[in-house]
Amino acid sequence: MVTMRVTAAWGLLVQLAYSITPEQMISAPRYSAASPNPSGEWAVFTSANYSFEEHESSTTWKLINLVSGDITDLPWGSEVSEAAWVGPTNTSVLYINGTNDHIPGGVTLYTADLADASAAPTLVASLPAPYSGLHAVNTASGGINFVLSCLAYGENGTAYNEELAPTPVNTGRLYDSIYVRHWDTWITKERYAVFGGSLSKNTSGYGNCSAGLSFGGMKNLVHALEYNVTRPESPVGSSFDAGDYDISPDGSQVVFLTKAPELPKANFTASYLYLVPHDGSSAPMAINGPGSSAPAAAQGASGGAEFSPDGRKLAYYQMDGGSYESDRSKLYVADLETKEITPVAADWDRSAGSIRWSKDGSTLWVAADSIGSTKLFPVPVDAAADYEPANITDITSVSDFYILPSGEALVSANSVWASYLLYTINADRETKYFYKSNEEDANLAGLGPEDVDFIWYEGTNGDQQQAIVVYPEDFNASKVYDLVFYVHGGPQSYTGNTWSTRWNLKTWADQGYVLVGPNPTGSTSYGQNLTDNIQARWGSWPYEDLVNAHKYACDNLPYVNCSNAVGAGASYGGYMMNWIQGHDLGDQFKALVCHDGVATTYADWSTEELWFTRHDFNGTIWEGPGRSNYVAWDPLTHAKNFSTPEFIVHNELDYRLPVSEGLAMFNVLQTRGVPSRFLSFPDENHWVLNQENSLFWHQEIFNWINYYTGKIESLDGNAIQM
Repeated sequence: MVTMRVTAAWGLLVQLAYSITPEQMISAPRYSAASPNPSGEWAVFTSANYSFEEHESSTTWKLINLVSGDITDLPWGSEVSEAAWVGPTNTSVLYINGTNDHIPGGVTLYTADLADASAAPTLVASLPAPYSGLHAVNTASGGINFVLSCLAYGENGTAYNEELAPTPVNTGRLYDSIYVRHWDTWITKERYAVFGGSLSKNTSGYGNCSAGLSFGGMKNLVHALEYNVTRPESPVGSSFDAGDYDISPDGSQVVFLTKAPELPKANFTASYLYLVPHDGSSAPMAINGPGSSAPAAAQGASGGAEFSPDGRKLAYYQMDGGSYESDRSKLYVADLETKEITPVAADWDRSAGSIRWSKDGSTLWVAADSIGSTKLFPVPVDAAADYEPANITDITSVSDFYILPSGEALVSANSVWASYLLYTINADRETKYFYKSNEEDANLAGLGPEDVDFIWYEGTNGDQQQAIVVYPEDFNASKVYDLVFYVHGGPQSYTGNTWSTRWNLKTWADQGYVLVGPNPTGSTSYGQNLTDNIQARWGSWPYEDLVNAHKYACDNLPYVNCSNAVGAGASYGGYMMNWIQGHDLGDQFKALVCHDGVATTYADWSTEELWFTRHDFNGTIWEGPGRSNYVAWDPLTHAKNFSTPEFIVHNELDYRLPVSEGLAMFNVLQTRGVPSRFLSFPDENHWVLNQENSLFWHQEIFNWINYYTGKIESLDGNAIQM
C-alpha cells in the first residue's frame, strides 16, 4: 500500500497549514448554491453568518457578475428566503419575503429587477401560509407560472398555517398504523403538498395585492392523487426538498415525487413521480409507478426529476430495491408523450444524484458520489448500458450546479479546506474560479489542499479501501501527532473531501491530531458491491476493515502516535464505537466518543424507517436469518468487556435512534465503573444544528479527548452533580 499525496509539490516535511477553532468554523459564512440568470451573465447566492457576540444570525444576498467576477451585496435582508430568475428581462426576479404584515405566519411575493437593485420591489401576492420551495417560469402570455410547497390539511388540501390553526383541547395523539413520527417530528393529520399559482400580466404589472390573490389563488396539485395505504405527500423525507418537484419550461406541467400510495411507508422505500397539469385540471398520472412502462425491476426510491429544455422528456433516477434506501440510483429518461422509459448508462456503478440537461437536450450532467467526493459527469442522453461516464471535476465535492447557455456548468462546491468554492467548468475541464472561501473568509484563511491526504489499505474481503487523512496546523512529518480515528455514519455513507459544520474534520485535527477516516464495508462512492456487503454483517466485515485501517495507519504513517489515540463516530459510527468498546480494537484507544449511536440492535425497532433495519439485518427480530444477526451484532452483549472511557451524546428529538440508546450505554458504562459522560440537548435531533449548542458540543468533546490524551490536566467542571 502507498500513501497518495493530494498535492505532491508541497512535500512531506513541513506544511504551513493554518488552524481553525470551533468558534471560527461555526461562525464562518455558510453559503447557498449560486443560481444563474437565463443569459448566464449573473448569479445570486446567500451568505449566512452567526455572531457569538450578538448571539444571532444574519443573511446577506450576493449578486455575482459571471463575466467580470465582481460580487456585490443586494439590498435584501434575512427576510428574503428564496428567489427565482423570472420576469420580462434577464435580470428580473420573483422572490419570497418570509414575512406578511397582514397574515401571521404567511409570506409575500415580490418582483424586482436586479439591473437596478436600488429600485423598490413590487409586492405581487400575499399568501396565507408559510409557502416555500419556489420554482417559476415565464409563460407564452407574458405571465409567470410558479409552484411552491406547504403543509396542507388532509381533509380538503388547503394550506396549513400553524399560527392560525385552532388549538386542540387535548394533546393526545392516536395511531392505528406505524410511522408515527419522522426524524424529529410526530406525524399529524397534515401533509406537505405542491401548490401551483399564476401571476397574470396586466396594466399594473404582475398581480394586484390590494385586491387579494388576483392571480387566482393557490391550487393543491397533490391532493387529488388517489391512495389506498399511504397518503401522498410532496416533498418527502425529513428535509422536504424543493428538488422533489419541478415545473416544465412552458409552465404547463408539474412533476412531483411522493411515496408509493399502495405501500406502507414504514416498510418500503418505493416512491414514484407523477405528472399533473399546472392548473390542476386533471388528476396526477404516474410516470414510473405501477401501470407505467418503467422497468419491472425498478421498484425503489426515485428522485432528481428534471424536465428537458423542450419539456417533452423527463430525466430522473430510481433504485431497484423497494426496501433498500442505499441501492444504486439508476438514470432514466421518460418520454412524456409516448410514455416510454429508457435507461441511460444502465451499468454505471455509481448512484446518480442531481441531474441537469444540456441546453440542446443531448447530454445529462449528473452529480454522483465517487471515490470520496461528489463529482460531475456529463452523460449522453442516449448512452448505452456499458457507457462509462468520465468525471470532469477534481477531488472537491459538488454541492449543486447549473448549466449555462455557453454549455459550461456553474458549480458550487466544497472541501475539507473550503466551505464554498464557486467556479465554471466545461466538458474539457477548463475551469474559472470566482470564489474560494479559504482565500476570502477570515475564519478560514490559510486552509488549503495540503491539509488532506488519502491512503489505501486492504479490506477484509481483499478489496482496496480508502481513508482520508487530515493534518493539523503547521503539520511537520518529522514530528509525531496523536490520532483521531473517525468512523462515519450511515452506514451507507462515506468520509471524504467535504466540508461539514457538524463533523468538521479539520477542526478536529487542529486540536493537535492527525485524523484518519476510513471507508469500510458499507461505504458509498466506491461501487455498489462495497455498499451492499454490509447487509447482515454490521459488526464483522466493517469492524475487521477498521482493524486493518488502524493497523495500516500505525504501520505506515510515522507521524502518527497510535499509543495515544481516540475513536469517534456518529450514528452507525456511534454504533461502531460501542461495538469497538467490547472488542480488542477498543484497547487501542485512550477514549471514545459516541454521538447518537446504537447500544442494542433490538432497539432499532424503535426507529421510524423499518425498511432500513429489516434490510441491514436481513429480517426481523423474531424469525428468519435476521434474528441471529440482531443477536450477533448487539454491542451490549459484550458489556462485560467495556473498559475504555467513553463520551456519549444523545439528543431528545432524535427519533431515528431514540435517546434511550444513549442512556442505556451510559447506564452500563457507569454501572461498570467506566469513566463516561452523557451530553443531551432537548431541542436537537440526530444532528446538533443550533450554533450555540454546536459550540458547547465541540467544547465538551474536545475537553474529553484532550484530557485522555494528556493535552490538558483535568476535565472541566460542567457536568451536573447528582
